[in-house]
Amino acid sequence: MLLLRPTVDRARLHHARAALAHSVSATAWRDALEMRRPDPTVAVALRVGLATTIALVGGGLLGYTHVAGFAALGALSSAFLRYEPYPSRAVRLPWVGAGITAYTALGAALGALGAPMELQILVISLGAGLAFWLFTAFRLVGPGPVILVFAAAGASGFAADWADVRLVTTAAALGAVAGWVVAMAPALYNPYSPARIAVARALAAVSSLETQGAQAVPAARQSIVRAREVVGACARRDDDHIRELLALLDAAETVVDEGSHETVAERCDDFLRFEAELRKARRDIDIPHVDARGTRVPSAVRGSVGEGFERLTEQAVLAGTGRIVLASLFAAQLAVLCGLGHPLWASMGAMAALQGLNYRNTVQRAHQRMMGNVGGAVVAAVLLALDLGYWPLVVAAVVFQTMAELFVLRNYGLTSVCVTAMALLLTGLGGDAGTELAVDRVGDTLIGVAVGVIVAAVTIRRDDRHHLVA
Repeated sequence: MLLLRPTVDRARLHHARAALAHSVSATAWRDALEMRRPDPTVAVALRVGLATTIALVGGGLLGYTHVAGFAALGALSSAFLRYEPYPSRAVRLPWVGAGITAYTALGAALGALGAPMELQILVISLGAGLAFWLFTAFRLVGPGPVILVFAAAGASGFAADWADVRLVTTAAALGAVAGWVVAMAPALYNPYSPARIAVARALAAVSSLETQGAQAVPAARQSIVRAREVVGACARRDDDHIRELLALLDAAETVVDEGSHETVAERCDDFLRFEAELRKARRDIDIPHVDARGTRVPSAVRGSVGEGFERLTEQAVLAGTGRIVLASLFAAQLAVLCGLGHPLWASMGAMAALQGLNYRNTVQRAHQRMMGNVGGAVVAAVLLALDLGYWPLVVAAVVFQTMAELFVLRNYGLTSVCVTAMALLLTGLGGDAGTELAVDRVGDTLIGVAVGVIVAAVTIRRDDRHHLVA
């Protein structure tokens, strides 16, 4: 009689072991300290800070200091779709605000119903998967769907009855409206801003060919394609400035096509100068005239809604959704077993880590989030222990949120320091939160990122080998 033995994919098992080994390697920790080239986003950071200020100051002046933090979460919708052309942003950004509001209502309902923690963990974990699925498929780029989970987790701990549910839901909705208004306001005086930034990013990508060589070509081509889409969405009939932007892209594409180091070196200084001018917020900029004869203004950007529905069934999106749900469940349950007071924060840690583009990026984000949460928790603990009162904490929260937006493309660890401090301050506004809140945040995050890395290693794709590069 033959004994049937389960087959073991030894190659995959070896790949997963190598992935886990990378997570504790010196290379992984060096990655966490990497400082990337800054992409100037001061205007965006100031807008997000302004939206947060409006929410917190409005809540304070109206006497709703205890729910102003939820309004600030709604206002964080202004941090999404930062490079989207205004016509598209006007339509897509409300869905982000609606998502934050809906998850706030969901969490508050769980709290008002007195749902046991096990049920809350299950519902929030499924909600985390749903948020990741939709945000990834429809490419709602920004801080990520983890904002929705944070809103739900905070509301579940706040709401004691249905009056609280209405209150926090209304606060989040009003904050989302403020976020939309602030994000769209520049369209009134600088409607070309998204197109100009897209072209500037494309020119910067082409300029990087001088130092990075052929390996930067795919990214440069992708930046040019994206810039053409954004310019197309901003086009206005026979607009000379749009044609000049397209002529710059034509010149950039010519440089990439020729692939000559001499050509890149010759145009690099010009491209960098053009890039600096394009990033200026003023309208009286000095964009050199470029011969744009024969340049065709493209049609608007492709229908993102239809493409989003198509991506809903992509294997990578579905697999990522499943990983988010499993990791969120495991992390929160482990936090409960460890006796931590905010286990849903562990779900957030796992979710944030698993939003990496590949396994190496996942580990990098996990390490950065872990170090950032420790640093941010220490800062928040000091501020909360000082018992400064509402208005000083509002100032601190706005500063941290603005700094987070400034650091977001430089180093996720520095961003995490600011986001953690800001999140803890928002949680403590109008409440009796003490330093134990910061301790819980650190413990939950450590559990969350550890579970996220393990799940990522076990489910790693066969073609994901970025972490194996010497």
